[in-house]
Amino acid sequence: MKSKKLIAIIAGAALMLPLAACGNKAVATTSGGKINESQYYSSMKQTSNGKQVLQQMILDKVLQKEYGKQVSDKQVNAEYNTYKNQYGQNFSAYLQQNGMTEKSFKQQIRSNLLLQAAVKDYSHITNKQINKQWKKYQPKVQTAEILVGSKEEAQSIISRLDSSSNKYKTFKKLAKSQSTDTSNKDAGGRVPAFDNTDNQLDSAYKKAAFKLKTGEYTSTPVKTDDGYQVIYMIEHPAKGKKSQHIADLRNQIVQENMNNRTFLHKVVSNVLKKGNVSIKDNDEKNILDDYLNTNSTNSGSLGNNSNNGSSSSNN
Repeated sequence: MKSKKLIAIIAGAALMLPLAACGNKAVATTSGGKINESQYYSSMKQTSNGKQVLQQMILDKVLQKEYGKQVSDKQVNAEYNTYKNQYGQNFSAYLQQNGMTEKSFKQQIRSNLLLQAAVKDYSHITNKQINKQWKKYQPKVQTAEILVGSKEEAQSIISRLDSSSNKYKTFKKLAKSQSTDTSNKDAGGRVPAFDNTDNQLDSAYKKAAFKLKTGEYTSTPVKTDDGYQVIYMIEHPAKGKKSQHIADLRNQIVQENMNNRTFLHKVVSNVLKKGNVSIKDNDEKNILDDYLNTNSTNSGSLGNNSNNGSSSSNN
């Protein structure tokens, strides 16, 4: 399955270009002359990408000071390995195609985790919110999928599963031989575990999956943006009692706040104001007005790659 999460986090991370300090050191030389650091900086800061990089750098500095102790290298590496395992042999290609390296991608993951820590800090959760969250709560489920291009192909796969004595074994074989999803076909079509707060998977996929019990598969093809899918439920834990999942419910509320542009804007605004940010470059003095101006109602773009980029909800 195509991961919108990874696509989103790469989209943000690809903008993490270096803003060179003003100086005369050559960035590049040509037969027509050299390009020095100050020229590069002056050119970059006039672009929307350059402005977004500076915004993100400022936010990262403030977040690191306030929440850095809550984000460890171990957490960053765990997130990185989640994406790496999900994409398998295609992972390096995804990074390369988007101008990313392991180092720059891990930096973006750290930025996302720092923002999550801030969102958690500002999520003052009440019992009423927990009760509301419980009504839509679904524990994390583990599924597998076979993606094909037509409804007829999907129905044929379902028919073969119906006649099989070992359905999961057959499903894995069919995933490898029939699925067009190269990211997981060699892993039996396994999809990263998800719960009801996931906003990256196709809604039709989630809806169909949550109806399945462990060991069941969809009896009819599921139409999604990617094509037609057959879904197998590897593990669907029992919902249990609310008292058993208070921590999960709190984490889910935090994750939903991460996905709420208005809430996220308020958090970023508060964090930047608390960070005593002062812009020294006159050309960039208004770069944070959307967040530092108390009358602003603009949801802004700063930090928005984070509400799609992180897969963790365990803060």
